[in-house]
Amino acid sequence: MAQLKLSNLAKHFGTAVAVEHVDLEVRDGELVALLGPSGCGKTTTLRMVAGFVAPTAGQILIGGKDITHAPPYARDTGMVFQSYALFPHMSVAQNAAFGLEMRRMGRAEREQGVLEALKLVKLDHLAERLPRELSGGQQQRVALARALAVNPSVFLLDEPLSNLDAKLRSEVRLQIRSLQQRLGLTTLIVTHDQEEALTMADRLVVMDRGKVLQVGTAEELYERPANAFVAGFVGRCNLISGFVDPDGVFRTDWGGEFAVPQESAPGKAIFALRPERVALRPGTGHGIAGRISAITYLGSLSEYHVDVSGNSFLVSMPPPPNDSPLRCLKIGDHVSLIWDVAAVRMLPFEPSSNQGEEP
Repeated sequence: MAQLKLSNLAKHFGTAVAVEHVDLEVRDGELVALLGPSGCGKTTTLRMVAGFVAPTAGQILIGGKDITHAPPYARDTGMVFQSYALFPHMSVAQNAAFGLEMRRMGRAEREQGVLEALKLVKLDHLAERLPRELSGGQQQRVALARALAVNPSVFLLDEPLSNLDAKLRSEVRLQIRSLQQRLGLTTLIVTHDQEEALTMADRLVVMDRGKVLQVGTAEELYERPANAFVAGFVGRCNLISGFVDPDGVFRTDWGGEFAVPQESAPGKAIFALRPERVALRPGTGHGIAGRISAITYLGSLSEYHVDVSGNSFLVSMPPPPNDSPLRCLKIGDHVSLIWDVAAVRMLPFEPSSNQGEEP
């Protein structure tokens, strides 16, 4: 039985549709990430599970029990808010004990629960400090301890790392993932950060405009996106709109012609190609001719933006060795782009989506 199940869940604010007919199962001990841009409905979905927003339609089950209309304190969930929502006048221990007090737990049992939760996040030695005396990462761990102290069946996290700097964010997400796996917590996390979702989640749920577009592992969504939105949101992707003619040639809207996989169906389509699947060669005559418009050094990777007939192709690869001709490339140089046709994905054409944008 799924530990958390959403069936036909919807939320309307007047005539505005925030969430539309979401069906999702989160298995026992699984971490699932709701991923999407601002306003896609992911936080509203999480808040409906937590009980802070009442659904317009649908059903929420935890452990097979219908909790759709139950108050938040009766749902057996623990939630970490984006802002942490710590009480500034309370100590670390008092903050961690708040949920247990709301459940009217006895003092001795409450103190034991707080101690165990603070030990889990390695903050038991700071139990008497106030939130203002802690770093951002420590405050975030207090919020985790407060949610864990109630021993929830479902753990909910709303953008829990957004207030941390890049280095700390990387460290804390590994801590959260390790804790979640060690405790076997059924977890639903909301994020707009694809790297965060890719590194933490067992499965990802990509949402846009209140709808679930695709559910799958990071590899499934990256290698086999269902549409152009997913391809562009999970990782980076060259997305080009055009038409597959009956001869199996893809003709772009700007007049280019590319070979496509043999199984590609004729008609309007989106040509999708990951930037790391494109090879770069100095000079022209080896493939698709273009001119370098930008070069970005990112340490382990170098990115090249290549202008092809007024359209930008993104190429991503490790920095070339010192003796490579690619090392001498500069903005304005003519180059050729080469790729294996098997790396191309043909996706459905959707006029209302953000497909075809420059990566």
